[in-house]
Amino acid sequence: MSYHGSDFYDNDTNFEKYMERRQGQENANDTLEKPVIWQLLGDISDRQVLDLGCGDAGFGVELLNKGCAAYVGIEGSRNMVEAASSNLTDYNNGTVVHTRIEDFAYPRDSYDLVLSRLAIHYLQDIERVFQCIHQSLKPSGRFVFSVEHPVITSTLQPSGTRTNWVVDNYFSEGYREQQWLGGTVHKYHRTVEDYFRAIQEAGFTVEHLRESRPVREHFLNDETYERRCRIPLFLFLAGRKS
Repeated sequence: MSYHGSDFYDNDTNFEKYMERRQGQENANDTLEKPVIWQLLGDISDRQVLDLGCGDAGFGVELLNKGCAAYVGIEGSRNMVEAASSNLTDYNNGTVVHTRIEDFAYPRDSYDLVLSRLAIHYLQDIERVFQCIHQSLKPSGRFVFSVEHPVITSTLQPSGTRTNWVVDNYFSEGYREQQWLGGTVHKYHRTVEDYFRAIQEAGFTVEHLRESRPVREHFLNDETYERRCRIPLFLFLAGRKS
């Protein structure tokens, strides 16, 4: 069966496999992606935060524990929403909304920070979504997101330990199909330039463009660290509403 975005996790088998994978040592989300996200976010004290594609809201709990004023997670998967609701039970200022990123209402001038971790590469029309994000931010509000790096999405290969990376059809934008965790998922490929242009055209001043350069202290062994030095897995952009 083929899935787009959050629908993938409403297959119970896929959901269980994913949650197990996230608990694994040296998983790429924790060793490569999260450290850069924290650097880009900076101080989040007293910030109103919107998290697009929040998953189980585990990161939302971290944000709340670090002092953000309020956290709203947006998630399309029923299984993930149930997990997020459970994780946020003890936080009166943390909520999750069951809706797709494309369908959220995006109230005007409401948030200090809009965040999205590894979800936007599932979307086709990021131009409209970025414009909605811009309108939902307060003046000088920030938008920070990560995606799978375009050198990865250009030529998706079956899951498993890869030993080489082929970059092909890089400038052919569109959906790519990937076998992952025993299921088939679609991700939308676009270039680094496409992401950069989209965030600029939505009205943001781009403050940072980062890639997932590994830091040795985040890894338990040299072999994994050296393998991660071969190719960038993630791309990050941060912009500010003028």
